Amino acid sequence: MSLYRQLWLAIVISTLLALGGSLVASLLSARGYLESQLSIKNTDNATALALSLSQGSPDAVMADLVVASLFDSGHYELIRITDPMGGLITERIAPAGDLDAPAWFVNALPVRAHPGVAQISSGWKQFGTVTLVSHSRFAYGALWKSAYEMVFALAVAGLIGGYLGSLVLRRLRGPLNAVIEQAKAIAQRRFVTIDEPSVPELRQLAVAMNATVGRLKSMFEEEAVRLETVRREANFDPLTGLTNRSHFMARLRQSLDSEDAVGGSLVLIRLADLVGVNRRLGRAATDDFLRLVGGALGECAAQSGLGVAARLNGADFAVLLSDAIDGRAAAEQLLQVLVVVAAPYVENGVVASMGVGRFKYGSDMGALLARVDIALASAEMAGANAVREAPQDDADEMPRTSDQWALMIRRALEHGWVRLISFPVVDADGKLSHRECPLRLMFDEKGEWLPAGRFLPIAERLKLTPALDLAAVGLGIKELQLHPQLPGLAINLSASSVGDAGFRKALVALLENQKSTTSRLWLEVAEAGALKHLDDFRELCSSLKTVGCRVGLEHYGHQFSQIGALHDLGLDYLKVDSSFVRGVESNAGNVAFLKGLCSIAHNIGLQVLAEGVATQAELDALIRLGFDGVTGPGVADTTAI
Repeated sequence: MSLYRQLWLAIVISTLLALGGSLVASLLSARGYLESQLSIKNTDNATALALSLSQGSPDAVMADLVVASLFDSGHYELIRITDPMGGLITERIAPAGDLDAPAWFVNALPVRAHPGVAQISSGWKQFGTVTLVSHSRFAYGALWKSAYEMVFALAVAGLIGGYLGSLVLRRLRGPLNAVIEQAKAIAQRRFVTIDEPSVPELRQLAVAMNATVGRLKSMFEEEAVRLETVRREANFDPLTGLTNRSHFMARLRQSLDSEDAVGGSLVLIRLADLVGVNRRLGRAATDDFLRLVGGALGECAAQSGLGVAARLNGADFAVLLSDAIDGRAAAEQLLQVLVVVAAPYVENGVVASMGVGRFKYGSDMGALLARVDIALASAEMAGANAVREAPQDDADEMPRTSDQWALMIRRALEHGWVRLISFPVVDADGKLSHRECPLRLMFDEKGEWLPAGRFLPIAERLKLTPALDLAAVGLGIKELQLHPQLPGLAINLSASSVGDAGFRKALVALLENQKSTTSRLWLEVAEAGALKHLDDFRELCSSLKTVGCRVGLEHYGHQFSQIGALHDLGLDYLKVDSSFVRGVESNAGNVAFLKGLCSIAHNIGLQVLAEGVATQAELDALIRLGFDGVTGPGVADTTAI
């Protein structure tokens, strides 16, 4: 029984006991008073009757007439006159009748008054003794009326008392529920604080809980700041703030191999006379020059959310742009900015040469680098401040206009030309944790199954991702129903879907009807998308928890400095981006970062999984660092569904 019900029950029982006790005490007091008054009345009436008979010359006939006359008034139960020897002279006894009160009441509270007794004299001689008992029905009637009047009054008082008690309990219930919800939130890895209630005892509890949450958040944030520093030291150039060569190459490989890769453009930049700048102006000025170059490249990469800028070595830089950006136009604009930035540092306006090349999902990394490097060499041969574009890959027979894309995507959904493909995610012991299932679709029944990266960017712009994500979740539920032995299945949700209130409502409605399978359904959103729609994602997490789903972030780690914003989401797991995983066995900086990430995540009850594991050496290193599971091309698939 809940504490609230126990308190309410205690109030009800206490009130009933108090009111019942008051009622019984009042009735007993009233009965005692009535018995006393009846006894006095009996004595007075008996005395009056005896005196009345004594004033004359009483005889049996007169006594009988007087008694009959008095008895006929209806106020007496018994009038009896006996002679001095005890012989009966006259007697009147009222028959049993209505007592003006229920029989059970009469039996429960009998009124027993003492009879009145007086002596009748005839001169100096005793004529006899009169015994008189007044009728008790009037006493019972008065007592009964008093009883129900008191019951009514006490009932009203009880209702008022109950209402006041409910107000008090309601005042207690709000703060108590807030503390309970805070405790539940902590258990769900959501660190929230509550307002301090006015009730002293509950205020002390709330203060203690808030202090605990504050300490947890403080420890969480301090460790996050330390790990962010480690991450930047391991993956960023300390002078320019751009990513370093190893991290950039990992990001480039991810853009080529990841299932949700969208393709894009690679721009290689070589500063024309960095050695000359250093010789003429000195190291400090050269460092300032490189910082300005790094800032310009960073702004160029920021044109798209997936852009990355890097310093590959002393004078060589690179920019990775998403498919939504025209690489050639972006490179030419960047060159113009560099000419302006470099003017105080270079001679003759010679700044840089650039090579640009487009790529798509599945392109060979070595071939791409070779193509763009040839374009860069061509730009250097052309002279100062030149941009050259590498030849394109094979023609892509994809729709060209937005209307064509919308038509083909809707057609695929209508005809059911969508499916999930499956990649294993194994735990530290090599056992299947769950299967990650990205969506693929085709544009005709004999066409090619396209990876998500080929159609999702267009679907995002056309606002078709909610329909695609609902289709993916529906397919995932069917797989779980068909394979009850499958421990779990993960579906990726698009950022734009998370920001769509209609999608969130439709998703929860779909899952509420499938609660037998939702405990095995893992739903994940990319880190960048979750932070972009943080309030909507928080609402979605709360809703998904009510239907039993597991919720996580994928491609995690690039915005680790914002980990404090995730403290109240109630996440279940993190999937660390493959760019931190590639070559981790030989990258001391990433080893320190990932080890700290695992520690802080485990302390708040989160699982940590690694994406894109390609080699056994990477897998072994990650398990040693404390990862709970891994996925990627280096993970053997022995349990295909």
